Amino acid sequence: MMAMNILLLGAGGREHALAWKLAQSPRLERLYAAPGNPGIAEHAMLVDLDVGDHAAVVAFCTANRIALVVIGPEAPLVDGLADSLRAAGVPVFGPSKAAAQLEGSKGFTKDLCARADIPTAAYVRTTSVDEAHAALERFSLPVVIKADGLAAGKGVIIALTREEAEAAITDMFSGSFGVAGAEVVLEEFMTGEEASFFALTDGRAIVPFGSAQDHKRVGDGDTGPNTGGMGAYSPASVLTPELETQVINRIIRPTVDTMAAEGMPYSGVLYAGLMLTSEGPKLIEYNARFGDPECQVLMMRLGDDLPALLLAVAEGTLADYGPVTLSHDTALTVVMAARGYPGTPDKGGAITLPAASDGAKIFHAGTAEKDGALVANGGRVLNVTATGASVTEAKAKAYALVEAIDFPSGFCRTDIGWREVERESAKGVR
Repeated sequence: MMAMNILLLGAGGREHALAWKLAQSPRLERLYAAPGNPGIAEHAMLVDLDVGDHAAVVAFCTANRIALVVIGPEAPLVDGLADSLRAAGVPVFGPSKAAAQLEGSKGFTKDLCARADIPTAAYVRTTSVDEAHAALERFSLPVVIKADGLAAGKGVIIALTREEAEAAITDMFSGSFGVAGAEVVLEEFMTGEEASFFALTDGRAIVPFGSAQDHKRVGDGDTGPNTGGMGAYSPASVLTPELETQVINRIIRPTVDTMAAEGMPYSGVLYAGLMLTSEGPKLIEYNARFGDPECQVLMMRLGDDLPALLLAVAEGTLADYGPVTLSHDTALTVVMAARGYPGTPDKGGAITLPAASDGAKIFHAGTAEKDGALVANGGRVLNVTATGASVTEAKAKAYALVEAIDFPSGFCRTDIGWREVERESAKGVR
């Protein structure tokens, strides 16, 4: 493979982790990133591109001999940027607009599950307040209320009472989530432990890409409102090899085959949010891109050359690639967020970073440079990530690095990985 110019789109911690891994490749000639962030700037040339202007992105790719575009966030995928790039002959890692409906519309995915007999929670799609309130009668409590479209990981309410459910429905249809709430999905509440499973596919071949567990709620002990994710670790031991086989055979493979048969083949990463129920794994929802902060822990474990792997997906040659190499070590990341998150975060807080130690890395998620200093510029600001022989060891290393960061207006959960730490402690693992 000749040396490649690559364009990475996005500005968060996921994209910093991708940039860090892409930059390690001997195949890389030049890495561009748009818009990027100060951490990504250590690995890539930042360029000013409007990802909503498809013609401008295509023109940049042509002018700079881009051999691969990696689309990090979900919005450009749902907007169809991958289609515009493919039409111009530019290889791209990420699904088409039609295929990205797996993330862009929860109702679309639930209907696909029904057609393909994929295990998931019972559901009803609704398009008005009255219809949703009437549909509530069909569900026992608690009940899950979801905005159909993209809501930055915050459009899901688990209502414990009918009053909470009715309030969530009214709130969503009143415009709290914009167009994402034009349709609302009501779902049966599933009981079990959550885990995430990742697989690469070019529309035909499927290559497993590891597991993780995320921590969605803002506070210790999984309390407080849902966020985009306050931390994660990989692998998730609860997703045993036997369960992973079930997930591939009963969830991932039927999804890929059905999407292809219906004329919208899926190319990219499939991120399956799972509930491990007493009846086996069930799909909660799909994401059409790497998770954030799950991508950070997966990249820390990945042993493969990332450009070669993503290009195999983009060019439809994944069947020739073989299995990916993931370290048996655990990677764990702690999200440092700005005070006020997930509401209105305090921006502009000064940050001083220490030098990262071996087996540890600080990924920038929402940072900016102001007068030569690093400041907070988002809700989730830093992803403090470390590896270890166990979750307990990786957690200790990550939090030691957190302690060395000077970020007075920042906060984090102190218990990332708590379930696995408890399991390891019961086994005598340190």
